[in-house]
Amino acid sequence: MTALLRTPATVVWVVLVIATIASWTLGTAHGMHNHSLASVLILLIAFIKVRLVGLYFMELREAPTALRGLYEGYCIVVCATVLGTFLLA
Repeated sequence: MTALLRTPATVVWVVLVIATIASWTLGTAHGMHNHSLASVLILLIAFIKVRLVGLYFMELREAPTALRGLYEGYCIVVCATVLGTFLLA
């Protein structure tokens, strides 16, 4: 059981839970009065979570370099597109 607690996937899972709590806190306006900034932070947290899920739970961190690069590029392009659309709208 203790070996399970020491795996990278467990650490990433804890980070995902903390990120979810952080985005929930930002989304329910507990202390942030600038809603645009809160929204941008929530979107950034979401894309970080997408990247972590892909790398650690879909095992893309051990994938061939081209596939991992394609995934990393996809995350960056989609994040930039969504954030750009949000900020320009």
